[in-house]
Amino acid sequence: MSPRHSEVTTTEMPKNSGRIVARVWPYLWPKEHAWVRRRVSWALVVLFLAKLIAVGTPFLYKAGVDSLAEDGGDSAAWMLSIGAIGLTVAYGMARLMSVGFQQLRDVIFARVGQRALRSLALETFVHIHRLSMRYHLTRKTGGLSRIIERGVKGIEFLLRFMLFSIGPLILELLMIAVVLAVVFDVTYVVVVAAVIALYTLFTFKVTEWRVKLRKEMNDQDTDANQKAVDSLLNFETVKYFGAEAREARRYDHAQAGYEAASLKTAYSLAFLNFGQSVLITAGLVGVMVMAAMGVQNGTLTVGDFVLVNSYMIQITMPLNMLGTVYREIRQSLVDMGEMFLLLDQPAEVENKPGARRIEVSGGEVVLDDVHFSYDPEREILKGVSLRVAPGQKVALVGSSGSGKSTIGRLLFRFYDVSGGAIRIDGQDLRDVTQDSLHDVIGVVPQDTVLFNDTVGYNIAYGREHATPEEITGAAQAAQIHDFIMSLPEGYETKVGERGLKLSGGEKQRVGIARTLLKNPPILLLDEATSALDTDTEREIQSALNRAGEGRTVLTIAHRLSTIADADRIVVLEKGLVVEEGTHADLLARNGRYAALWARQSAEAEEAA
Repeated sequence: MSPRHSEVTTTEMPKNSGRIVARVWPYLWPKEHAWVRRRVSWALVVLFLAKLIAVGTPFLYKAGVDSLAEDGGDSAAWMLSIGAIGLTVAYGMARLMSVGFQQLRDVIFARVGQRALRSLALETFVHIHRLSMRYHLTRKTGGLSRIIERGVKGIEFLLRFMLFSIGPLILELLMIAVVLAVVFDVTYVVVVAAVIALYTLFTFKVTEWRVKLRKEMNDQDTDANQKAVDSLLNFETVKYFGAEAREARRYDHAQAGYEAASLKTAYSLAFLNFGQSVLITAGLVGVMVMAAMGVQNGTLTVGDFVLVNSYMIQITMPLNMLGTVYREIRQSLVDMGEMFLLLDQPAEVENKPGARRIEVSGGEVVLDDVHFSYDPEREILKGVSLRVAPGQKVALVGSSGSGKSTIGRLLFRFYDVSGGAIRIDGQDLRDVTQDSLHDVIGVVPQDTVLFNDTVGYNIAYGREHATPEEITGAAQAAQIHDFIMSLPEGYETKVGERGLKLSGGEKQRVGIARTLLKNPPILLLDEATSALDTDTEREIQSALNRAGEGRTVLTIAHRLSTIADADRIVVLEKGLVVEEGTHADLLARNGRYAALWARQSAEAEEAA
């Protein structure tokens, strides 16, 4: 019997393994769902019955062998043969019942397990959306999705192997130990226990050693793959410098490291498999020799010999997968630990107890001595105060790092202010619910990111349950309806990953359309045209001007030409308001705004 082991990359067993398992338990035994607890209880009952039948089945095999081994007359032998056939059929039926109960156990538990996985995945997904902008800016989205994926798979594996492999194996070993002690002798139990202990110790120790070898092999594989991809991505550079042979040597050197590490891993696997076989075979032979001696002495029957053999095979078969199960459980605990660490990550911005929905009557926005810093060592806003009257268009301008975009993030409450307050119609943003705040503010960002779905879906994202007529109306207002209708599939046209099938101007129009469909009383334009060429910018600007009609508009601008018609322009510098007024007033002052305007005008003339 040769053990087989799938190659699994894993890391150190987390120290808080018990706490991780404890976190999963409420999903399997929820206090609020009695039907879940009933299903788990029934699954455990069926599991016990399956193991009881599995442990009792070899007795039928023993009885059948003993019947065939009896020496009597022809008639008696014929009768005994009929008895043996019946026992053999009963043996087959018992095995079938054992398998049947195991499958019934899976059927009963399947709904519970899937519900637990779904609940945990949903809880993690919702929690990720609740985390602050600061957290998401420091984490890779792909990494977060992998944490959820690996964590859920880890829980699925742990449930299956801990509940239906390790637990049943321990139960079966205890039952067999009782049978061996009662039917035969306690010496059999001692020998079997010693073999299992040595086998487990050997497997765990060698597996720990192999984990390091496997990690080295994976590191070498990653290095070789990175060198190959890097070389192919820089194909032109390689050609320019005639470095094909150099790149081939570099890649082959990395592959040589992988080859050496891979050989170590293969040799160690062979050592593990052979060592396990030695221990299993030694235990099997030792117990069978004891049974054979009992048959020779007349204290045991041939059926007893077969019975002992059946139990040894029953023990050793699941042990063959012990190394794989051990590594998988370790990896599952690590993956689950990462997911639970994510769940334990506190949300930086939360609704205060008793927070109410915001009520917007006019749309007045007031910043009252606002202070804010991403890092305590570096303050971004140093006491900014300004008022945007209902229906007014106010522009924020200034050099990079002056705090313009930070004000937009604070208005949407991606962060809370460090000092001072931001109010909408007299209501402090910290006193209202985040959902209601987000409902009253529409944002058109510098780079509109679209879902990999249809144009219609992306516009309809502005308001759930919007009618086709409302979607079309928003597209017309954003001056993109005619373009959409010119597409082969119209509003059902797929826009591709992040909207890459559309040009920058087309994506911006879709972004404007879905904001118009949302119909918010306050509009935040966060450098909505700075990434576009001049001609496209003019077209988008007219759509934005129409979008701002009848709304309070706060525009964060880089190109001053786009906000010259604003009711008021606020100039920021190093987190402070240094100038404020209309375009004409600020030019007449010949201050910071006038200098910025002169510089951009000169750059535009040079570009022309």
